Amino acid sequence: MNKQTVKLLTSLGIENKQLGCSTGSKWMGSGEILYTNSPVDGSSLVRVTTASVEDFEKIIESAEKAFQIFKKIPAPKRGDLVRQFGDALRNQKENLAKLVSYEMGKSYQEGLGEVQEMIDICDFAVGLSRQLNGLTMHSERPLHRMYEQYHPIGIVGIISAFNFPVAVWSWNVALAWICGDVCLWKPSEKTPLCSIACQKIIEKVLKDNNMPEGISCIVNGGAEVGRWLSEDKRIPLISATGSTNMGKKVSETVGKRLGKTLLELGGNNAIIITPNADIKMTIIGSVFGAVGTCGQRCTSTRRLIVHEEIYSKVLEALKQAYNQLRIGNPLDTNNHIGPLIDKQSVSQYLDAIEMADKQGAKWLVKGKALSGKGYESGCYVSPSIAQINADADIVQTETFAPLLYVIKYSGDVQNAINIQNNVSQGLSSAIMTQNLQEAETFLSHWGSDCGIANVNIGTSGAEIGGAFGGEKDTGGGRESGSDAWKVYMRRQTNTINYSSELPLAQGIKFDI
Repeated sequence: MNKQTVKLLTSLGIENKQLGCSTGSKWMGSGEILYTNSPVDGSSLVRVTTASVEDFEKIIESAEKAFQIFKKIPAPKRGDLVRQFGDALRNQKENLAKLVSYEMGKSYQEGLGEVQEMIDICDFAVGLSRQLNGLTMHSERPLHRMYEQYHPIGIVGIISAFNFPVAVWSWNVALAWICGDVCLWKPSEKTPLCSIACQKIIEKVLKDNNMPEGISCIVNGGAEVGRWLSEDKRIPLISATGSTNMGKKVSETVGKRLGKTLLELGGNNAIIITPNADIKMTIIGSVFGAVGTCGQRCTSTRRLIVHEEIYSKVLEALKQAYNQLRIGNPLDTNNHIGPLIDKQSVSQYLDAIEMADKQGAKWLVKGKALSGKGYESGCYVSPSIAQINADADIVQTETFAPLLYVIKYSGDVQNAINIQNNVSQGLSSAIMTQNLQEAETFLSHWGSDCGIANVNIGTSGAEIGGAFGGEKDTGGGRESGSDAWKVYMRRQTNTINYSSELPLAQGIKFDI
């Protein structure tokens, strides 16, 4: 590591040989060692020791003890802890963003945006801490009152992915904490340093407020740690972000013990471009959606469904835009695209290009692996645009890379919507049109079948105020805004009889 990287890690409290697991005050890690390299320049990063079964047990015990105390603290007081966490993130925004960019490979601007998402969800959660309200209902029985309330659920297990190494964790913990839950985080083994930096930040906040250890815990490690979380009956809720295959395994394991899951899985997102689209706006949204984070967002744009009247015009504009893209070190703000996360991802990208070739793709821009000065890590690629039929097998799958398919449609907007919906995933979708009828059809219940449906913006870049998540193979979970907080709590209906008699519901008579 160079001096600049060492200085960055030191500013975030990361040590030269870093223990990768924490109870909230005690660091440990007696398992295997994670060896990671930055996809930016190939440099070796800090070695991180992972969890053993014994470490995992100690951390669970710490979380269980903390929950017994934390759930009794008033929600607004818990909200104030989240407020302080948000302030601490503000103080470390640039440093944490640089680490996200360097360890994961997304642009520094996107890293800043990711940390801002963390700050935003903290602000949202602070206000929410005074609004965890239930409903009051009228009873059919005289002198009875009915209402519902929400209680903390317990330990929330969080399994996050490498592409958003800090933001998705914050979506979960900010809400879980104001709900009175404690959290156990299993981050991606590809981005362990980001998780450690976050844990160091929240640990100080909790310590300064004399909170018990165990409110925030992390357990670094591989797939076996995710399995431990999924199998453990002491963890009533598992929130998992990742591939559809991973989510199915988590869902099956947790379901066997009748636990709860919140799943945010794969996307195969499309933008419909009608003859009534603003082309300039369309190209900006499409290009950022396709190449932002080097195509490694769950909301990345994978498909453009373009009407035949403007098909050639859109292709020409796309080609011009792609010719202007700059690929290189993501910490250099002049560059648009950084690396893929690792060499395995590069191989998967090249395999997808080869498969598309075999299925009749016609290349507007054909990507490749990049080498030479500035690309020494072996993780850099150039993006691709393929003209292809909607029913090609490769179009049905999610390639986590900057591979964009362009599909021609004819007729009215319903034909385009049918093409969009004809994939197994259902996360994000968008339509580009200045026609009100087309926009409203897209948003109707016979329109987009995705959890997110946008008009005149792209598929990527959700705000925290709205619930985030998708349908079908995307898992059906909802995180972040709106009423997503309810998944972190258990719901209870209460009936109070303040009469001197005991009438039964539905008029049932039972005299003794």
